[in-house]
Amino acid sequence: MEVILKQDIEKLGYKDDLVQVKDGYGRNYLIPKGIAILATSSAKKVHAETVRQRAQRVEKERESAQKLATKLKGMSITVGAKVGESGKIFGSVNNIQLAEEMAKLGIELERKNIKITGETIKSIGTYEAEVTFHRDVVETISFEVVGE
Repeated sequence: MEVILKQDIEKLGYKDDLVQVKDGYGRNYLIPKGIAILATSSAKKVHAETVRQRAQRVEKERESAQKLATKLKGMSITVGAKVGESGKIFGSVNNIQLAEEMAKLGIELERKNIKITGETIKSIGTYEAEVTFHRDVVETISFEVVGE
C-alpha cells in the first residue's frame, strides 16, 4: 500500500514522502490517526504539485540548518549535573538537559531532534550526541558532563 505521510515518522519517512507500507499498518494505524493519507492518483497529483512548490523553501531551510550545524560544531557544550562522591550522577543526563544547554548558547532545537549515542549517561565525562537540524543535515557533536 502506498501512502503519503502528513508528518515525520522515525524509521519510515518525512512529511510529504510517498512510502510503501504494509496494508495493515497503513489501514489500521497511519490513516485512522491522520498521520498519512492513501496515495490515490488524485492525491499523487496534489502531492507532486505541493512538492514542486516547496522545493525553494526547503533549500533555504537546509542552508540555514547547515549554517547552524557549522556554528554548533565549533562550540563546546557543558552540561552540569549533581554528582556523588564516587563520580556518579544522581539520575542521568538526557536530551532535555542537552537541549536546555544549547538554548543557553542561542541554539533552539527540539529535544526530539537530539539523540544521545551509546548508553545512558550516569557519570561525568565526554559524550556524543547526534543532532538533526534538517532532514538532510545531521551532525554528531560532543559535549561534556561536569559535576555541580
